[in-house]
Amino acid sequence: MKTIVSKDATRIAYERSGTGPPLVLVHGAVADHTRWAPVVPAFERHFTVYAMDRRGRGGSGDANEYAIEREFEDVAALVDSIDGPVNLLGHSFGAFCCLEAARLTPNIDRLILYEPPPPGIQGTLPPKVAIRMQTLLDANDREGVVSTFLREVAGITAAELEMLRSAPSWPGRVAAAHTILREIHALEGLPRFDAERFKAVKTPVLLLLGGDSPPLYSDTIAQIHEALPNSQVVVLPGQQHVAMNTAPDLFVREVLAFLTVPA
Repeated sequence: MKTIVSKDATRIAYERSGTGPPLVLVHGAVADHTRWAPVVPAFERHFTVYAMDRRGRGGSGDANEYAIEREFEDVAALVDSIDGPVNLLGHSFGAFCCLEAARLTPNIDRLILYEPPPPGIQGTLPPKVAIRMQTLLDANDREGVVSTFLREVAGITAAELEMLRSAPSWPGRVAAAHTILREIHALEGLPRFDAERFKAVKTPVLLLLGGDSPPLYSDTIAQIHEALPNSQVVVLPGQQHVAMNTAPDLFVREVLAFLTVPA
């Protein structure tokens, strides 16, 4: 993997493949760059793909103290390391990082956010679930931590969980289990979504939402859509939070439709 150095001197790794305009992929919680494996081959035919490992996992480094703002800077640093305007696609927690990164760099051509979580909402992680996840982590039951998060917080179905378990990206998810609680607590500790903070973001934005996703995501998408006048919402019928796995052709089709239409 190649690396760049973020603002705080942490090394951030990424896998580069394909040819064409740059497309940066930012994964969500409990994952690494391998979570994009179902869709990368299709993207490679149109773009030079930069699939990053967020800090604390995969080939990326970490800092002694965690701060969510460093995650935003990491995304912006990778974008700014690439020549020319960059297309940026983020999923879940990674989508929130991408939205914040859009405030830090002018080098984003188009932005795609797939179900970012809301900031500043207490109870996103119920206390009993947090305690159980910490207990599992202390017992080194990383698979238990990941499964609990995906089912009880991310809200995926049992069938979707089994699909993820059988995917090549599962070991990367298990390896990142220790990052889940810190990211959720950091997100809860932020102020609630403030449209004023994003009024300078003029980039065209595609907001992706699963048709069967819980209100947590649809409400957040609605807030972002209202705040960003140059945004559009596309609903993925029959999907929830992991359409890259459950409907990769549909996911790729909607992304390409947005990125390849003339400005």
